[in-house]
Amino acid sequence: MSTWMYAIIAVLAAWLLYKQFAPVKGLRHLNAEAFKAESAEGRIIDVREVGEYRQGYIPGAVNMPLSSLHSRVGEIPEGSKLYLYCRSGMRSKQAGKLLARNGFQVAHLNGGIMAWNGPMKK
Repeated sequence: MSTWMYAIIAVLAAWLLYKQFAPVKGLRHLNAEAFKAESAEGRIIDVREVGEYRQGYIPGAVNMPLSSLHSRVGEIPEGSKLYLYCRSGMRSKQAGKLLARNGFQVAHLNGGIMAWNGPMKK
């Protein structure tokens, strides 16, 4: 492979990494304590898959997997304050990007349910 091909691959890899980890405009990152305090005034959405949700979820959370969220955005009332979480925070960040583009006020649990230290429900 020539040098210019390596350069193109490096630029593409850097761009993909940036898109994955870049801040999302309009998405607030909350620690577990702030998430507990604020989520009482909004809708909690668990964006993990159904099997993960059944293993345990934050009380009051509605399961809307990231894989089907695009087609379910219409189920969320306009003007809702949304509080998202997943396992580690990556899927909720992606969901936040989608929902912020659709005009919602969005926050997510930084670190996901692994960072959660509150009650869980099964």
